[in-house]
This record gives sequence, structure tokens and C-alpha cells, in this order.
Amino acid sequence: MESTTVMINLFGAVALLLFGLAQVKDGVTRAFGSRLRKGLALGTGGSLRSFVSGFLATIALQSSTATALMTASFVEKSLIRSRMAQIVLLGANVGTAVTAWIVATGIEWLAPLIILAGVVLYKGSSTFRQGAGAALVGIGLMLLSLHLLGQATEPMRQSAALAAFLTLLDGAWPVALAFSTVLAFVSSSSLAVVVLILSLSATGIISPGLTVVLVLGANLGGAVPPVIATFRSPAPARRVTLGNLLVRAAGCLAVLPFAGIAAEALLRLPLPLAKLPVDAHLAFNIAVALVFWPLSPLLARLMERLVPDEPPAETGPQYLDEAALETPVVALSGAAREVLRVGDVIEAMLIHTMKAFEENNLAELAKIGVLEKQVDELQQAIKIYLSRLGNKGLSAENGARSIVIIDYAINLEHVGDIIEKGLQEQVRKKVANGLRFSSDGYAELSGLFNLTIENLRIAQTILVSRDFALARQLVEVKVAVRHMEKQSSERHLARLRDGRMESLQTSSLHLDMLRDLKRINAHLVSVAYPILDESGLLVESRLRGTE
Repeated sequence: MESTTVMINLFGAVALLLFGLAQVKDGVTRAFGSRLRKGLALGTGGSLRSFVSGFLATIALQSSTATALMTASFVEKSLIRSRMAQIVLLGANVGTAVTAWIVATGIEWLAPLIILAGVVLYKGSSTFRQGAGAALVGIGLMLLSLHLLGQATEPMRQSAALAAFLTLLDGAWPVALAFSTVLAFVSSSSLAVVVLILSLSATGIISPGLTVVLVLGANLGGAVPPVIATFRSPAPARRVTLGNLLVRAAGCLAVLPFAGIAAEALLRLPLPLAKLPVDAHLAFNIAVALVFWPLSPLLARLMERLVPDEPPAETGPQYLDEAALETPVVALSGAAREVLRVGDVIEAMLIHTMKAFEENNLAELAKIGVLEKQVDELQQAIKIYLSRLGNKGLSAENGARSIVIIDYAINLEHVGDIIEKGLQEQVRKKVANGLRFSSDGYAELSGLFNLTIENLRIAQTILVSRDFALARQLVEVKVAVRHMEKQSSERHLARLRDGRMESLQTSSLHLDMLRDLKRINAHLVSVAYPILDESGLLVESRLRGTE
């Protein structure tokens, strides 16, 4: 009975730790999600910046898996180069190790205070305060779980069965490595397993050499979930996560035969014996980063050979199943997935145009025409498909959903036209004529490009989730875009009055690009109107009422 109680306490403490980690990730994503994504995408211009970006993102999210998946998605969209992505993940691995080291510094007594502060913040009305509050509650739960783990593992000191099991593992380090790897994979968190090893190590029932081996397994297992999550993703995304797994595996295989020597070396340092697991975790990841950072170009080329690009996918519809027309709910789901594909194509067009604008590279515009034709083809197919569904006697709810999907597809098609006929030609003129914007004008347009891409991603999320808060946020952003466009135009005209040569040369381009980006945002916001209309928050006119 006593052993059952011990196991329940142990598993409960581990579950609380995992729940705390999830709370931190969700809270930080709510409070800083767009800023983190933007910072990670833009902070990879050099090796050091890439490493620091991965490190900081993981410290914030408390999850190297989340950082790996985010990085893989950016590589897939050509926002991050493969070599820089591998360095980002080296920084993420060190970030996880630093988090474990901080958790183990003996600040569990702060848990109640941190949870209290988090609950107070969570009571706030803003999304930022609620997200920050949830993150603080998660941190407090993590510290509390560490205290509970210490209490749960204390009775294990006298367990003969556990002692025999650990003796078996101590005599078979490859088995111990595999055991710890499976634990980290099942829990989807190397941090959770390292903290568990820390609690067991504090009881004195694990030898130093076995401690290092178990930490190696935690590192290896933590790299597996991102590989599985990107298993069906395009080749660029799979290269990133698989490369990270190979790096950790190579590090583990190199250190495994010398785990005992490594443990003795760490014990000679003026560090407490009880903290050996987190010290070994940090030392391993720093060593791996130092070794593989210079090798990142070779690693990127190796991954291109191991994971070659797939043949070009067909550009036609993929989710408009004719058989599903007999079941409106299934057909609408397929149409929604298809229109999300249209949104992805639009995002690619925006990214290519923005990169051509920022890098003066006309090659980025080569695919715009092809992508626009794909948008037209998919949009037409969606309209025809849903018009046929309309003949099947839809319910009022499904009919309204069908109209929302068609309207969004039409608006995306308009966005594609604006990019191809407007923005693309304006950027082409800028590059071909060697025109240069003023530093202020360039910053204003670049910022509006990034905001437009972010708003497209929010619109995609709203179509699927029908989230009221996001819909309201997107409409509010439309007002902000209108103000940005107005202020940028006013500042541009002021620069013209000052006689600044760059502004004189690029005057029409600047104003045309502002106008087109504003129009694109107006089309994207349309997806939020039906949701807000249902809540009675929309009015027929922006004119003030008269008495």
C-alpha cells in the first residue's frame, strides 16, 4: 500500500510539472505570441542572433519543442535559412538546460507568491494580462511540483526493488539511455525528465555516472516529438527537426562511453552534488552547441541530401471531395481547408514581395504570377463546389457558414490581384530603377508589410476557430492600419516639403504601396465581420448619429 501511495504521489507531481509547463507555454503564447514569432523570424540574420533568438524563445515558452516547430514552420516559408535554423535549435537546447538549472536553485518557496501574482494578473481584462497571469501560475506550479517531487521520491531511498532496478541500469548504460529517452519522448519534455532525475539524485540512490547517462537520454528523447510532429510537413521543415535529432544523438553517442569520467569532472567543480543532473544537462548542451555551431553549414547540406525536396505538388484542389456533398458538414470542412490553402498561397506571395522590396531582389517576384493563377483556380473551384452544395437543402447555420467561406475566398482572390497588379509592379519599378526610399519611409513600409502578414495569419485562425476575441482584435487592427497609412502619408508629404531627394524620387511609389497594403488589410478583416455581427457589435455606418 505504501509503494502505491509513493507512485501516485510521484506521478501526480510529474503531471503537475507537465501541466505547469503547458500553462507557461500557453500563457506566453497568448501574451507575446506574435512578438515571439516575429522576433524569431527577424532575429536570424546572423549566427549569434540566431542562437540568442532560440535561447530567448525557449526561456519564454519553456519548451524547446515549441521553438523547434515554430522554427521549422519559418524554414518551410523561407523566412529562415536552414543553417540558421539549426543554430536556433542549438540555442533552444541551451535555453531548456538553463531553465532546468534555474528551477533547481532552491526557489520553491516562492511558488505560492508567484501563483498569487499570476491569479491577480489573470483577473485582468486584457489578453496580455491574462496570458502573463497564466504563465506566472504555470511557473509557480512548476516550482511547487519540484517540492512535491522531492517529497515523493524521499521514501524511495529505502526501496529494495528500485535499488535493484537502478543497479541493473548502472550496469547497462545503453539500456539506461534508452529508458530515459522513452520517458522524455512519452512526456514530450526533456525538462520534466531532468527535474525527475534531479529529485531521484537528491536521495542518493543514483550513481553520478548513471545520472549523466539518464540526462543524455532526456536530451535525446526531447528531440523526438518535433520530428514526429513534422513527419508529414514539407522537406524544409523536416530537415530542421531531424537535424536537431541527429545533433543530439551524435552528442549522446560521443559522451556515453565517458559518462563516468564526465561525472567525475563535474564533481570536481565547486558545485553541489545534488545539482549534478542540471549541471550535466547544461554542460552537455553548451558542449554540443560549441561543437556543432561551426559545423552548421555541413549539417544543412547533409540534411538536404538525406531529405530531398519532394516533386512539385499539384496546384488544383485537394479537399473538395465530391462524395462529401451528401454530408454538408463534411463538405464545408473540406471547403474551409481548401480556402486555408488559398490563404497560404497569399502569404507566400506577400513574403516573396516583401523580400524583393527589402533585398532589391527581382528573383523573388518570379513566382508571383504562378501563385496568383493558383489562387484564381482554387477560388473558382471553391465557389463552384459550394454552389453545388447549396442545392442540397442546407440548414440556416450551414448556409451561413458556406457564405462566410465563399466571401473569404473572394476576398483572398482580390488580395492576390492587388499583390500581382499593384505591389509587385511597384516593387519591380523600385528595384529596376535603383530607387531608394528614405530611412523613415522604408521603415514604415516594411513595418506595414510585416503587420499585413501577421493579420493574414490571424484571419486564417479566425476562419477556423471563429474566435470572438481574435475577430475583435483584427477589426481593431484595421483601425490601427488606417491610422498608420494616414500618418505615414502625412510624414511622407512633410519630407517632400523638406525637399528630401529620396522622398521626391519615390513619392508615387510610397503612396501607392501604402494604399495597396491598406486595401489588403481591409479585405482580410472581412472574415471577422460575421462573428461580430452575430454579437451585435457592428453598425451600418461609421457616420456619427445626429439628433
